Amino acid sequence: MEIENQIALVTGANRGIGRSLVAELQRRGAAKVYAAARRPETVDIPGAVPLRLDVTDDASVAEAAAVATDVTLVINNAGVATLAKLVDGPEADIRLEMETNYFGTLRMVRSFAPVLGANGGGAILNVLSVMAWTAYEHSNGYSASKAAAWALTNGVRLELAGQGTQVTGLAMASVDTDMMAWADGIEKTDPAEIARLAVDGVEAGAMEVLGDENTRRWKARLGEDPALLYPQLVGVRANASAGSSR
Repeated sequence: MEIENQIALVTGANRGIGRSLVAELQRRGAAKVYAAARRPETVDIPGAVPLRLDVTDDASVAEAAAVATDVTLVINNAGVATLAKLVDGPEADIRLEMETNYFGTLRMVRSFAPVLGANGGGAILNVLSVMAWTAYEHSNGYSASKAAAWALTNGVRLELAGQGTQVTGLAMASVDTDMMAWADGIEKTDPAEIARLAVDGVEAGAMEVLGDENTRRWKARLGEDPALLYPQLVGVRANASAGSSR
């Protein structure tokens, strides 16, 4: 897909990666970019078309699809990270992450697939995360939601192929956005660079875009034994077994 003259919609467009994606699309000559956000008054990108959209609300997504009937590219960027743990984190936070990151993307795909089909097929870009493929001692509710979104992306790519809709997944590690402001002392990628790589991928027809070396490493290791991926657990299990045998 050549971006020039396309009509795009970006969710979560008022800040971070979403804002950078809008700017990148405009730079490449998109004819119109809907900048969707729960509070469209916070969209301050010259030339973008603010659109009220809450991806967790069926009616809001349906209304957006009824307004943006000319769209040829949908970018599902809206997301939330609560840092909730799966075992003892607040269940409401885990449900919010799944409702936003997985079901929100699903709502958008289901509502806009007919729009894209009517406009010749078009394309979808789903913003994922390296956290779909790895785990830490925190943020595992987020990881689960992004793993589900990755599976969704692979699934709808097959389901929408018949109508000519291109589906691209974008994964990255830490990006210098408000969502990652809490994380000090780690390398963060400029969101403008992520946006550039993402749109490059859409234009190239890529099925997947990996935004940094950390993400490329983890994706390459998916087939390894979990004991190699999480060596810190080997000693923990050994100590636990020794303790239980006393």
